[in-house]
Amino acid sequence: MWEHEAVPVRIRSTFLLLLVSLGLAVSTSLAAETPAPAPAAELSVTDAIILGVVEGVTEFLPISSTGHLIIANQLLGLESEQQLTDRNGQLLWHKPPSEKYPAGVPLTLKLAADTYTVIIQVGAIAAVVFLYWQQLFLMLGGLLGRSSAGLRLLRNVMLAFVPIAIIGLLLHDLVDKYLFSVPGVAAAAAVGAFVILWAERWRNANTGVGHAKGDAADLPPRKALSIGFAQCLALCPGTSRSMVTIVGGYLAGLGPAKAAEFSFLVGLPTLAGAALYKGVRSGPAMIEVFGWSNVLLGTAVAMISALVAVKFLVHIISRYGLAFFAYYRLALAAVLLLFMLF
Repeated sequence: MWEHEAVPVRIRSTFLLLLVSLGLAVSTSLAAETPAPAPAAELSVTDAIILGVVEGVTEFLPISSTGHLIIANQLLGLESEQQLTDRNGQLLWHKPPSEKYPAGVPLTLKLAADTYTVIIQVGAIAAVVFLYWQQLFLMLGGLLGRSSAGLRLLRNVMLAFVPIAIIGLLLHDLVDKYLFSVPGVAAAAAVGAFVILWAERWRNANTGVGHAKGDAADLPPRKALSIGFAQCLALCPGTSRSMVTIVGGYLAGLGPAKAAEFSFLVGLPTLAGAALYKGVRSGPAMIEVFGWSNVLLGTAVAMISALVAVKFLVHIISRYGLAFFAYYRLALAAVLLLFMLF
């Protein structure tokens, strides 16, 4: 039953509605329980929509959502590291001075904006849950002992998630401190482009254009784990989690569409973990700066734009591979280089 039964569109639509309703209910409840003063800084509706579109479109395309969001934050003027104050002129703190933080951690516009761009990933997560509900249903069947394929797929998704969960947690602060910059994004975009072009040549030579060699559920555990270690390269902003996992899928023997599908599924726990981690650490500070309404707006826009982007990626990669995105990355790197020079 679990192996072959297709989930009706009505069930998927109902699940998406429940997911969105639950998110809104929780957010509204939290906002009601913790009434906050007026936001310390303004995030306009236009800014929220722009960041939502950038997040949703770039999260699953192999062009780096983090890199594009760094650029978007700079263009929107959300990179200020000056300490914010309340309406009475009192300094605001993310972490007040203490024995652990003698100098304290100031609450800044940059800190709030960086947190915002991670939190609205929840919208992109919802889009993948909606589009790939059947695979999630299959994995649930595997967990309940009703689908051997579902259990193997769940095993491979978790194996691909474990390396980024451990290494990402260990290196998170170092990445935030040293790698979030436009020059870093430009360099990673260019390097990633050449990786894509090499991967496409390798795929064409070894499997033939558009010919899949298997399904993600059939990957040996070691290959799923190797995709997980490849995903760790995406800790460098501008690299793209989607790019490295799809290329990893190629090398593991998956065809373009199957590699993209596995990348989306692996992205669910990865993005959810990042959003949860950032939300626990900096979520209250972000709400203090921006308020609730534009956080919900950005999340909703990210969900809608991610739905469109995932469909677009599957269409392009199934027919032409990843080369299109390599040329985009080279163009982006060139534009950023000119921006830095002039």
